[in-house]
Amino acid sequence: QVQLVESGGGLVQPGGSLGLSCVASGIMFSIYQMAWYRQPPGKQRELVASITSGGSTTNYADSVKGRFTISRDNAKNTVYLQMNSLKPEDTAVYYCKANVGYPGAMDVWGKGTLVTVSS
Repeated sequence: QVQLVESGGGLVQPGGSLGLSCVASGIMFSIYQMAWYRQPPGKQRELVASITSGGSTTNYADSVKGRFTISRDNAKNTVYLQMNSLKPEDTAVYYCKANVGYPGAMDVWGKGTLVTVSS
C-alpha cells in the first residue's frame, strides 16, 4: 500500500523555525520526485518546494526562498522541509506529494500536517 505520512506540524511564533518530515512506504522512493505543497485557510493549494529523485535539484516558491529548505534521505524514504523565519502567512496545512515523473504518472499525496504561525 502506497502511503505518505507527514509529521512535525504545530504552533510556532513568528520568526521561529519548524521542521517537517514525510515518510514514504509502498513505493521505490529513490526514483520519485518529491514536493511540499500547502493550503492556507480558505485558499487554494500551492507548491512550496520540490526536489528531484536524487536530490540534486530543488525549486522553491518565491514566497519561501531563502527561508525554507527541502531535502531528502533516500535511505530513510523521507523528505524534509526545514522552515525558518516563519511568518503568519505561512500558516497552512502542509502536504507532501510524490510523483515518479513519467508522462501520465499519478500523484501520491499525504494527508497533511497543520502549521500555525501565531503569537
